[in-house]
Amino acid sequence: MWTLSAPFVFCNINSSISRRNTVTSKQKLHSTRFNLKDDTTMEITTRRSANYAPSLWSYDFIQSLSSKYTGEKYESRSRTLKAVVTRMICKENEMMENPLSILNLIDDLQRLGISYHFVSEISKALEKVYFNYYKNHEEWSKMDLNLKSLGFRLLRQHGYHIPQEIFNDNIDENGVVKGHLHEGIVSMLNLYEACYHSVEDESILDNARIFTEKYLKQAIQNDIDDKYNASLINRALVFPLHWMPPRVEAKWFIDVYEKRNGINNNPMVLELAKLDFNMVQAVHQEDLKNASRWWKDSRWDEFDFARDRLLENFMWTIAENYLPHFKGRIDLTKVNAMITTIDDVYDVYGTLQELEQFTDNVNSWDVDKIKELPNYMKICFFALNNAINEMSYDVLANDGVFVLPYLKKAWQDLCNAYIIEARWFNSGYTPTLKEFFDNAYMSIGILPIIKHAYILSLASVSEDTLKQIERAENMIRYSCLIVRLTNDMGTSSDELERGDVPKSIQCHMHESGATEVEAREHIKKVIMETWKKLNKERLAVGSEFPREFIECVTNLPRMGHFMYTDGDKHGKPDMFKPYALSLFVHPI
Repeated sequence: MWTLSAPFVFCNINSSISRRNTVTSKQKLHSTRFNLKDDTTMEITTRRSANYAPSLWSYDFIQSLSSKYTGEKYESRSRTLKAVVTRMICKENEMMENPLSILNLIDDLQRLGISYHFVSEISKALEKVYFNYYKNHEEWSKMDLNLKSLGFRLLRQHGYHIPQEIFNDNIDENGVVKGHLHEGIVSMLNLYEACYHSVEDESILDNARIFTEKYLKQAIQNDIDDKYNASLINRALVFPLHWMPPRVEAKWFIDVYEKRNGINNNPMVLELAKLDFNMVQAVHQEDLKNASRWWKDSRWDEFDFARDRLLENFMWTIAENYLPHFKGRIDLTKVNAMITTIDDVYDVYGTLQELEQFTDNVNSWDVDKIKELPNYMKICFFALNNAINEMSYDVLANDGVFVLPYLKKAWQDLCNAYIIEARWFNSGYTPTLKEFFDNAYMSIGILPIIKHAYILSLASVSEDTLKQIERAENMIRYSCLIVRLTNDMGTSSDELERGDVPKSIQCHMHESGATEVEAREHIKKVIMETWKKLNKERLAVGSEFPREFIECVTNLPRMGHFMYTDGDKHGKPDMFKPYALSLFVHPI
């Protein structure tokens, strides 16, 4: 059994992967020759191939990224602008004759991606709004629908449990907004967005979401005059704000905010948003370049059967935590990238015998048994081993806590879920939907990301904090399941075409006799219900964990919606290219 000693001994790979002789057929199979035993024993194995498109982003291109938005000149201007906005928040908070003004400002700062500079000020303002207006039931009747809706959304987002009964005066039992013909479009849009913060058994909000969605679609068909509100509505009907990754929303909203007419477009806020986006992009570029060097040095990019998606995996990391002060971005990118490659080993390339061996190796974590694996799996295991040992060493050096068993367990759970799906595929078994859910929330690969992110988001790691994450088990499970289902909605057709285990859509069709259209509608409903459970857990455990961790867990399903709506942006580079350019290459 391999044991840890200090300092860590990291393994280098000197063996090389044999050149592949590929023959593509209609079944997308190819023959591969590997040196498995020694120089004289060769084995020919016929394998599947997903024929993934190559990466659009070369190592040299990524290393060439640079930004002028660094240094004291920009830091000084940023400090000046932040001071101005801080005074704006404090002034609004002091006056607060009507909370709508401060709530609109907070909403803008969040959507522009700059609210992280004003955490304390925003927290104080929301606390005052809550205790002065929303906690007191007598105040509800004095509010119009717009104020109720915006306050409900922002306060629930920040951990305040505002009951759905706040809308009793505005919404009837069927979800119809009373006097809706006289309500403004902004009120209806804010109510629609608020409904996505519902929890289980909130029928008022369920019915109101259905009603406002129909109302907003009709408004768009009638070609409303306000182009700003029209853009917000079109966006919300595809991606409700609660389901949108913050960094993607920031880039989109800065452009929209700039075109907003009237006093609501504050030039100082806009300048800060643009400057901050570019300064944060400069930080992201350096993190991406570091991750790219690791990717090349560890030789993952040599696996021609797997998706070379370093930049797309970096996008997942940015979705998890884009804040410039976060120091774990490179480590999380490694985790995301390794999950993608190992997923392709199990789903596409490895034979069942090899996968059983690899899974046994991960479960025992015995380096001495590596010699029994084919070369490509040796590289997988060594790269995985080295990466998590480096992360464990950093925590041990800084906090004196040995987290290696905790990290190993996350990867063991993942590989054990992968092997179940591999056995299903090789036996031709179609699981029930429940069987699929029980395994698939793990096999989507989100749990290792969350467990690594938890450690990286803590100010300090202790034995108690490692145990504390068990209290977030439900929240994590719901996050994983949403990513799994959004992935299925966007990728299952492609995966079945190349040969893969049935996904949730096919499992429901097989079990219930539903058509594909009906099955997709069913999965959409499951996604919605799971979001309600996730919202409830956010409220339940919010005070026990760092806010950045809570947001990371929520941002992953948001990323699932973004990456897999209308296709597979993760697997098809051309679909993701415009976002890569706008987020990582071109400044505003």
